[in-house]
Amino acid sequence: MNSHRIVFSDIDGTLLNAKRELSEFTISEIKRIKDTIPVILISSRMPSAMTHLQEELDITHLPLICYNGGLILVEQKPIHSTFITPDIIQELHTFNKDNLFHISLYHNDDWFVPQMDFWANREAQNTKVTPTVKSTKEVIDLWKTESKGAHKIMCMGDEQYIDDAFNFLNTNYSDTLHLYRSKPTYIEIAHKSISKLTAIELLLNTHYEISLSDAVAFGDNYNDIAMIKAVGIGVAVANAKPETLKIADVVTLAGKEDGVATYIKNNI
Repeated sequence: MNSHRIVFSDIDGTLLNAKRELSEFTISEIKRIKDTIPVILISSRMPSAMTHLQEELDITHLPLICYNGGLILVEQKPIHSTFITPDIIQELHTFNKDNLFHISLYHNDDWFVPQMDFWANREAQNTKVTPTVKSTKEVIDLWKTESKGAHKIMCMGDEQYIDDAFNFLNTNYSDTLHLYRSKPTYIEIAHKSISKLTAIELLLNTHYEISLSDAVAFGDNYNDIAMIKAVGIGVAVANAKPETLKIADVVTLAGKEDGVATYIKNNI
């Protein structure tokens, strides 16, 4: 019998209700277990798009895994950081010289957009975070001097332009970058060496000394497959992608129907 010694949960599509918020049931179930079983949020989001959820769950003292594993925070300080170097961002920027699609650049809690266009506004609404307006060139120059890079790049725009961007990046950087298309108008770009699973392994080895077989993980999407397969109990919400449902140990109710809270209530 696997024990549930630690919980990892994805956010979007998994933990939130139809209003993209935490339900009262989810909050009460996580609060019930959090003092004996750590509950770690793991997402492609930036830290400030996750900390307000941590506050509601009363788990701000617990680690956060942001940018699908690109940034791991323990006591609000990075213990691991993997980013995309400015020279690659420069190549993407040059490719997009006619500004046919939107490029958002993220590093830790900085989110830079070239202007507050339709895409920036929509993303701000969804994540409850306000970006900083700064041209892509200025950000590249700044990061070069600060030896920083992008924990995440988001390209957003009309499908045809996003197709072109995807093909450009895939042709030139498939060995360095992980390209993830959550929808036809979006590309989420991360460093290829990281994943939610690499982050979980690092956190368990360095911070908790809990084995993977004692962990439970909840998710819905392609980027959750590796962690759901690897942990002791991998749980997919009912609305998960078919490939994710196939490899899960357990399928719970849909994210919008409190699938995570229902599993916790019945099993932990």
